[in-house]
Amino acid sequence: MTSSPTPKTSPLQGIDPDDAALISRYLDSLWIERGLSENTLAAYRRDLEQTAQWLNSTRKRFLSAEHRDLQACLAERFAKGQSARSAARWLSALKGFFKYLVLTGEITADPAAELEHPRQGRQLPKSLTGTQVEALLSSPDVERPTGFRDRAMLELLYATGLRVSELVSLELSAVNLRQGVVRVIGKGGKERLVPMGEVAVDWIQRFIDTVRPELLRGPSGVLFPSTRGRAMTRQTFWHAIKKYAVASGVPGDISPHTLRHAFATHLVDNGADLRAVQMMLGHSDLSTTQIYTHVAQQRLKSLVKEHHPRG
Repeated sequence: MTSSPTPKTSPLQGIDPDDAALISRYLDSLWIERGLSENTLAAYRRDLEQTAQWLNSTRKRFLSAEHRDLQACLAERFAKGQSARSAARWLSALKGFFKYLVLTGEITADPAAELEHPRQGRQLPKSLTGTQVEALLSSPDVERPTGFRDRAMLELLYATGLRVSELVSLELSAVNLRQGVVRVIGKGGKERLVPMGEVAVDWIQRFIDTVRPELLRGPSGVLFPSTRGRAMTRQTFWHAIKKYAVASGVPGDISPHTLRHAFATHLVDNGADLRAVQMMLGHSDLSTTQIYTHVAQQRLKSLVKEHHPRG
């Protein structure tokens, strides 16, 4: 048997010697147990050393790394333009490495166990331009009670990025207009507070004061009642958005989720922190939110191609 290939490369600068030793021990075990090629081992070493370098820069080491640290590292790699394929390889290396540390007794809990692999070739979500959003929001006839209600719902949807199920089930008590926030019960019963913005607050305030009483048929806590005085169904609001999209000339297959995507995309386009967007959307894992960095990058590429003389 030939000697292990792992000593052939020197660790990157800025890596704790103990972390470098752990990486070498892990790669030696891979070489012995699985017979991986030198190219594969070199790629794993590069990924693990770059991770160690990142962790060390935050005053962390592999043995003290937490799930949130690895999430933040993955987010930064995506922000720098890492492809889904490279991220998948990085996650494979990291998951195998931390499993090894658990098996060898170096750590008791695996911080990489819950990290999600990025979907390769994932289709980017459909979004809208600012002009298209304005056209869609202006489409309801606000002289009619149901049109005013729908305008208030669209304004809130775009201002907060709520899921349609969260929107139609909102209770009046969940809205704090003085503080400008809405309390949302999302997937898994998780609660979050989402800021609304002044425009949405104004529309909801006027809706509650003047229009909502006209739609009620008795005591009800629902914020946006249907014409029967009850909570609207998801399907009813979905059909309403379809109607307004046609009336406003917004092309494509528009749904309530399209405004959720527009909310997130426009925030990221304008420099919003990805973790803040994650919290507002109610995503349990940052990797789900990271798709919007790709949406922003695609939009920038399209702008360059369309407007730059050498695009």
